[in-house]
Amino acid sequence: MTDTLVIDPRFCGPHDSANGGYVCGTLASRIPGAAEITLRRPPPLGKPLTFAKTPDAHWQLLDGDRLIAEAQATNLDLPVPAAPDFGAAEVAANNYRAFDDHVFRRCFVCGPDRTPGDGLRIFAGAAENSSIVAAAWIPDSSLAGDDGSIRSEFLWAALDCPGYFALGFPDNPACLLGRMSAEVDPGIRVGDRCVVIGWKIDEDGRKYHSGTAVFGADGKVHGRARSTWIRLKNEQL
Repeated sequence: MTDTLVIDPRFCGPHDSANGGYVCGTLASRIPGAAEITLRRPPPLGKPLTFAKTPDAHWQLLDGDRLIAEAQATNLDLPVPAAPDFGAAEVAANNYRAFDDHVFRRCFVCGPDRTPGDGLRIFAGAAENSSIVAAAWIPDSSLAGDDGSIRSEFLWAALDCPGYFALGFPDNPACLLGRMSAEVDPGIRVGDRCVVIGWKIDEDGRKYHSGTAVFGADGKVHGRARSTWIRLKNEQL
């Protein structure tokens, strides 16, 4: 694996930093199985970042001597709720509450200003007769590796933003991803009719916890994550 990473501005979350799920997935690719990634600073775009392995077999992503994120292996015990079918997920996406009111409108995962084939356009809205949010997702060819399967960092990205919208936006204020523990199975292929869901777990002060999962066209879970979100202060907006 390469020892450096330059994050293309395409993969932004906020306009001037990278989408957290994408960065987590990039770092997690160095760890077999489930991984826990902690984001320490907003990951910068368009500049060389360095991967470093620590003596205790953890991984770090560095901007010079500044720690951006760190990763370690974990055990992920996360029961996943049942998902709606693809048609019902399309209906749920119509309930997405940030089409008109979105803090980060060009977020790679959930930004409504991103066009098909550019952003993931995963618009998680309230599912009928359920406490979860859900979205339909058909991954495009720009997300695939040489074998046609969707690359793991993009599955991590898909598991990111639906977890925030499961928290009850817009009643909850803006948050950024702080920590993500996930496990993915890169068996999803270009053009598959996928369903992504999110659900709230709990909250503690400025920290909110949610779960997410992505289901493939075969109806199986191909990725699941537990995420911690940090509520932004007014001066950070």
